Amino acid sequence: MEEHIIEMNEKNTLAMKLLHYFITEKGYTPIILQGAEDEIWLENLDEDYKIVRIVIRYIHNDEQYKFDVFKTNRILKKIRKKTLSFKLNTLSIFLDLGGSVNLDEFKSDNITAVEVHEENEVKKNKLLKSIFPDLSKKLKFSEDGVALFVKVTNDINTHNKKDQEKVADVFSPKKPVVTYALILINVFMFLFPLINGTTEEFYNLFASYGPFVKMGDYYRLLTAAFMHANIAHLIFNMYALWIIGMQLESFIGKWRYLVVYLFSAISGSLLSVIVTPNAVSVGASGAIFGLLGALLYFGYHYRVYLGTVIKSQIIPLIVINLLLGFMVPGIDNAAHIGGLIGGALMMIGVGVKYKSSNFERINGLIVSAIYIGFLIYMAFFL
Repeated sequence: MEEHIIEMNEKNTLAMKLLHYFITEKGYTPIILQGAEDEIWLENLDEDYKIVRIVIRYIHNDEQYKFDVFKTNRILKKIRKKTLSFKLNTLSIFLDLGGSVNLDEFKSDNITAVEVHEENEVKKNKLLKSIFPDLSKKLKFSEDGVALFVKVTNDINTHNKKDQEKVADVFSPKKPVVTYALILINVFMFLFPLINGTTEEFYNLFASYGPFVKMGDYYRLLTAAFMHANIAHLIFNMYALWIIGMQLESFIGKWRYLVVYLFSAISGSLLSVIVTPNAVSVGASGAIFGLLGALLYFGYHYRVYLGTVIKSQIIPLIVINLLLGFMVPGIDNAAHIGGLIGGALMMIGVGVKYKSSNFERINGLIVSAIYIGFLIYMAFFL
């Protein structure tokens, strides 16, 4: 058994208080990094400064500081790839800089460096005050010494436990009831007319066809998304719906999922009517592309957990299928594109649990309404 003695000096106490503030007040999450000794890395991709570093080790000259900037940029490059971020504004807070170190000499576009040796310097630092106005007040504790360490540790553990519960709530497997129902409806809409020998009548009644839609058969914009041209078409789309739908429904919940699906189906059908007004269009692929668009937006918010999946699976799947749509005759790529855009926009409108603000949701609903209004205008009034 090893015993670790925690030295409660002024530097370590300040580091502990800063850690408490950024985790419990600002929602930052610690990042575990190999080789990052005597420094704490924190991440919150929703903040302006997405990375905060608290550097405890002593840096006594410009050469050491120059190497620190180099090493920080190298680590940030890896984090950018993982989180699909183009730029990670980073705040490095140095608690033990030598007097000869010039922070301005080795500036980096995405790294802002500040120096504080004592708690009272936090309040005096103009940059920290402008970025985090409440920081100096939140560093005030009635406890000190071991009591402070216990309080900070307990508060951070409580906060982290709540965060873990939220993540578990979002990513825990749930029964995809809506996906089951949608697949059953699609299968029924294919088999029922086939068994009764009324396939042609069903197509004439429910398929999307520009002239009929413009004459008032608006329901075709939705019913066409539940019909398929042949058994291969049905099996391919239902397999895609099963794989993508069961995941997305579990992540975002039943009602959000259903709203996204139906909105994507309608927006896909509308763009199809605009681009190919005299073509007959059927299939769930526009709605399925909408689910991909929604999954892309959801994955961006949870890119700490899904960043690799987005890069290696979701984006390539979208690109490959769109390219196939342009190259293979008979594929309604307009419905795919219309559904993809509609799904992403409506996902903003219904919101991502624990991530989206009311402001973002309202803006998403407004943009979705503008988008569908634009498609309606293009389809029916031009």
